[in-house]
Amino acid sequence: MQQTWKSDRRLTAIGRAALSVPARQALADGQLSSDRSVLDYGCGRGDDVRALSRLDCRVTGWDPYYRCEAQPTASDVVLLTYVLNVIEDPAERRRTLRQAWDLARAVLIVSARLTWEKSKVRGQEFGDGLLTSRQTFQHLFDASELRAYVEEVTGARVVSVSPGVVYAFKDESARLGYLAQRIVPHAQWLASEDTTSAISALVDYVERHGRPPRIEEMPRATAELLAHLKPGELKRLVRETSDAEKVAQGAKRTTLDTLLYLAVELFNGRGPFTDLPLGVQLNVRAFFSSYREACQRSDRLLLKLRDDGYVRSTMHASVIGKMTPTALYVHRRAVDRLPTILRLYEHCAAIAAGRPQEWTIAKLKHQGRAVSWLDYPAFDSDPHPRIVSSYLVDLQTLQISHISYTESQNRPLLHRKHEFLAPDDGDVPRYRRLTESEVRAGLYAHPSLIGTENGWEAELIRCGRQLRGHRLVRRVNG
Repeated sequence: MQQTWKSDRRLTAIGRAALSVPARQALADGQLSSDRSVLDYGCGRGDDVRALSRLDCRVTGWDPYYRCEAQPTASDVVLLTYVLNVIEDPAERRRTLRQAWDLARAVLIVSARLTWEKSKVRGQEFGDGLLTSRQTFQHLFDASELRAYVEEVTGARVVSVSPGVVYAFKDESARLGYLAQRIVPHAQWLASEDTTSAISALVDYVERHGRPPRIEEMPRATAELLAHLKPGELKRLVRETSDAEKVAQGAKRTTLDTLLYLAVELFNGRGPFTDLPLGVQLNVRAFFSSYREACQRSDRLLLKLRDDGYVRSTMHASVIGKMTPTALYVHRRAVDRLPTILRLYEHCAAIAAGRPQEWTIAKLKHQGRAVSWLDYPAFDSDPHPRIVSSYLVDLQTLQISHISYTESQNRPLLHRKHEFLAPDDGDVPRYRRLTESEVRAGLYAHPSLIGTENGWEAELIRCGRQLRGHRLVRRVNG
């Protein structure tokens, strides 16, 4: 017998003092800007609409309960924020997603609550979700389910950008450009005020990328300041001014970034060369004999990722990160400095289920294939930061899990902070000095005891020490 019931969806529209997580993500990714029109489709009480308006976005909102008088109109960007999960009728849910997709000219941004939040939703089973005590409905999506569902309804290739948030692009080149933005570092240019500074900016670009830019890649001001120079003269100036060793290092780095991009893109079905972003096309032409050769080399990179022995030996050889018997732990600031195979490992998990917005340490398992992003928000200020949350993606099963430690009375904490960073990170000397003083004081004599707040505090008391910032001092009794 089919269940019938009409939920009171207006009760699911919560008030927000700040932008929603999907809107913040879209802003950070450059999907929301003053030159794009935005429609918040199912905007609830309109908090995102008001916040985005204050940020000079051309945004409108429509909601069947709170803004039913407004007519939803086609816009460059459509936000469908926590709407699909409150629709109890699967046919209506699908229809709503399709309508939002039809209204999007450039990109549809879809978000939904995920299965790990089940403990927060009290109710009885109803259809494919839960009927709550407030007479509202919740269908909690698995992260991979949300992506597959949006792809199936829209017919577009979808990118998972963070847990419970996916982008569906109308134009394939826009999707590829977004992936390049995530994987290949942005081409930052030095400011140019005259010909001399413009030449310096050009030399800096060549040293960092290993190749000269096309005029389309230059900031307009830089291109205008260099326009009076003949191409041959410009090449000579760059050749005479640039550091050959830096150019070689830049070429190596760009080659590896390009291989990483092509390897990740294979997950979505690698397209023709002409679909690639201009910068990636130019990288292929500069550093590979052909697009085919570049693809073959990236495929070999993916095959290496399946080799447990190779991955483990790469982790042991890495000068970046802290190696343990089960995993390599790397600070967010150092992830892009990892060997390419390990960067690919982390990116594969991010593409599969989305990388959380807030994280500090990436944990790459070498027994099996799983990536966790761990959040230690006080890493820089706390000598032994406490964990707040963990988000894990199992690449073998594509299952995800989330653990919050906010209610824990005895949270895990970190030691030897310098080991998570790149050796040349400016904070390493200060963190290392603290570790050395703690070792001398005997605080690491019993490693099994110090992994949590209570155990660490007990060892500090036993050794008669206390912390003042990143300095270890003798404990003052009383």
